[in-house]
Amino acid sequence: MTILILFVCIASLILLITWARVNTFLAFLIVSTVAALLLGMPMGKISQSVSKGLGDTLGSLVIIIVLGAMLGKLVAASGAAQKIASVLKNLFGYKYVTWAMTLTGFIVGIPLYYNVGFVLLVPIIFSVAYNYKLPLVYVGLPMLASLSVMHGFVPPHPSPMALVMQFHADLTKTFLYGTLIAIPAIIIAGPLFARTLRNMQSTSVVAFSVQELSTNELPGIVNSICSSLLPVLIIGLTTLVAKFAGSNVAIANIAGFFADPNIAMITTIIIATYTLGIATGKKLANVMEIYTEAVRDIAMILLIIGSAGILKQIFVDSGVSNELANILQRLSMPPLLLAWIITAILRLCLGSATIAGLTAAGIVYPLMLHSGVDPCLMVLSVGAGSLFCSHVNDTSFWLYKEYFGLTMKQTFLSWSLMETLVSVIGLMGVLCIHAFGI
Repeated sequence: MTILILFVCIASLILLITWARVNTFLAFLIVSTVAALLLGMPMGKISQSVSKGLGDTLGSLVIIIVLGAMLGKLVAASGAAQKIASVLKNLFGYKYVTWAMTLTGFIVGIPLYYNVGFVLLVPIIFSVAYNYKLPLVYVGLPMLASLSVMHGFVPPHPSPMALVMQFHADLTKTFLYGTLIAIPAIIIAGPLFARTLRNMQSTSVVAFSVQELSTNELPGIVNSICSSLLPVLIIGLTTLVAKFAGSNVAIANIAGFFADPNIAMITTIIIATYTLGIATGKKLANVMEIYTEAVRDIAMILLIIGSAGILKQIFVDSGVSNELANILQRLSMPPLLLAWIITAILRLCLGSATIAGLTAAGIVYPLMLHSGVDPCLMVLSVGAGSLFCSHVNDTSFWLYKEYFGLTMKQTFLSWSLMETLVSVIGLMGVLCIHAFGI
């Protein structure tokens, strides 16, 4: 009965948004509250779950998203995105623009969390699409595929890193296996899949595209790239410093402080305000106006992301995830395949890739011990399953949909299908490595 309620709630959410045209934020609140009542949660605890779901989700994302939007708006308004786009155009040409986006996402996705990378690179996607007169989805999806794959497969991202610890896997071996599997997954689900979406049109709700500046008004290419990718540089450099600091606790602590994504974004905004603002002739008041416009653009996006966290929290607090786990654990099949299926189903039900992966880890860990499966492959199998078919209860689904200005149908046909391809190809890679004993 519990599983039936879960699926009815998800179906109701889709109908409210697509058929009844209810505001997405309100739809999440309504469905989350009804789900909690139907699942038998004490009325006094429903409000607590709602607050926790909203607070936990936004608490970990709001600073990054808001500051990232500010940086993105400044990158666009200063002409830095236009400069980067022109350089990409000269280096790769019109024919290979999706491969340029893919490579950028792959490199940036190694040190950077998905949500940070998404917000950071969106203005570049918009500028390249504008300059080439190409659809946003066709240009942007290859880069987002790279970011998603790296986030789900490769340590030190949160979910794979936590799985490495839980399964006692070798970190270096997992990183190498993950990268090996990530490459074909990115190629197929990125530039190759994007070819089928070349005619998908959209109207973005975020106005990163600004009036083109003349060539002499653009900042230099070094300034443009360094300022735009400064969070990547800060996080990557400080992470390396912290790793090689040895016994010098002071240096390690300072490096660790600046390696935090929130601190890296704050530092970036301070520096970029000068390099892309004041240094290019803008007054500080004008830069602040740009930042204010950026926050207005993403207000509803923040609410939608937070409300998706509410539904996830209701499912967790009501015990749905535990009940589902007990049912799935009774299935009999190869451990790596079972791990992927369990994680994929949890991902469909709970939305969060990280929670789905960590929940599945507790279920399949005993199976791994008895089967003798390589722990590194188990990490990657669970990681692949955690990316399966992102839909309405996943914050990344709404982040993509709202930024790119897509309909629900378009989002399913592009984002959800891309994530499914990534997940299935990841599983195939894991099974191939296991079969051939690489």
